[in-house]
Amino acid sequence: MTNVIKVMIVDDSAVVRQVLTALLSKDPQIQVLPSAADPILAQEKMAVEWPDVIILDVEMPRMDGITFLKKIMSERPTPVVICSTLTEKGAETTMQALAAGAVSYVTKPRLGLKDFLSESAAELIRNVKQAALSKPKRIARGPVPAGAAGPGAASPAAARNDKPLPPGALAQTTDKVIAIGTSTGGTQALEAILTALPRVSAGIIVVQHMPEKFTALFANRLNTLCAIEVREARHGDRVMPGRALIAPGGLHMRLTRSGAYYQVEVLDGPPVNRHKPSVDVLFKSVAQVAGRNALGIIMTGMGDDGARGLRDMHDAGAPTIGQDEASCVVYGMPREAVKLGAVDIEMPLDRIAAEMVRFYQRG
Repeated sequence: MTNVIKVMIVDDSAVVRQVLTALLSKDPQIQVLPSAADPILAQEKMAVEWPDVIILDVEMPRMDGITFLKKIMSERPTPVVICSTLTEKGAETTMQALAAGAVSYVTKPRLGLKDFLSESAAELIRNVKQAALSKPKRIARGPVPAGAAGPGAASPAAARNDKPLPPGALAQTTDKVIAIGTSTGGTQALEAILTALPRVSAGIIVVQHMPEKFTALFANRLNTLCAIEVREARHGDRVMPGRALIAPGGLHMRLTRSGAYYQVEVLDGPPVNRHKPSVDVLFKSVAQVAGRNALGIIMTGMGDDGARGLRDMHDAGAPTIGQDEASCVVYGMPREAVKLGAVDIEMPLDRIAAEMVRFYQRG
């Protein structure tokens, strides 16, 4: 990266502003602009010089961070890294921030702040540099196709509560599975496609790079918005029409088969491509278990996790989709998959849900 990244810190704690400024200033690729103690002051300073990346606290006087974030994203989308104690104690706040357009987050403790931030300097700098490469977008939730229920409606999967389907119906309703992998920008992207699905669609399994505890809140939030059932995966959960299972943070998820049924296996293990859950772990298992009966989708995200697994799916006969560069917040994971020849077709985010429906309806 040759260009200097201009960073503004917006935090009501003078200690945080001082420590973050000192840490970031050590990197020659980062220029720290004058900081602000609240969003009102930040807006005045941003009118003079607009930053490339904003590090934003959530709990502040005069205007809270979430309100400020929404204002930025509606007026001039800019990469925002949330840095707040609330991102650890109250992960729901982080979900709100990510849904509003934040591209990343860094936690800070209430005690031992200076030591913690100093020890986390490398992670903080990496987050800032990754954020600078992102292209935040205003993603509107798409319309639910005809036949879909409204938000909060019970899906067929929820009503069945994992009870086995009649043998005659099995081949028609559970023989297809859609595997999705995503990272930075994925929370908004997943919301856009999952809310656009009808109640009856192929079973979906998802890896979204996210820490422990956050995935359950993320899944619960989507479940209130979607016609399908969305939940954090549990070991042994059935993959079935009308249901999306999201891999728990801090654990890997694999697809398995028990007789004629698809199930997920949730297991511990070392990180793969620095991630747990890893998209590669999921995609490779799907290639082995489902083959051509699966659809693989790789979406916005930093790095190359999922590229090799998607190639395995492609080689096993599964159709594969990559989110196109124009609609990605970060065109990293899809680009690496394209380089490996793993992607059959690239398409914008707003076309992916329709393709998922067509895949299921093709029979």
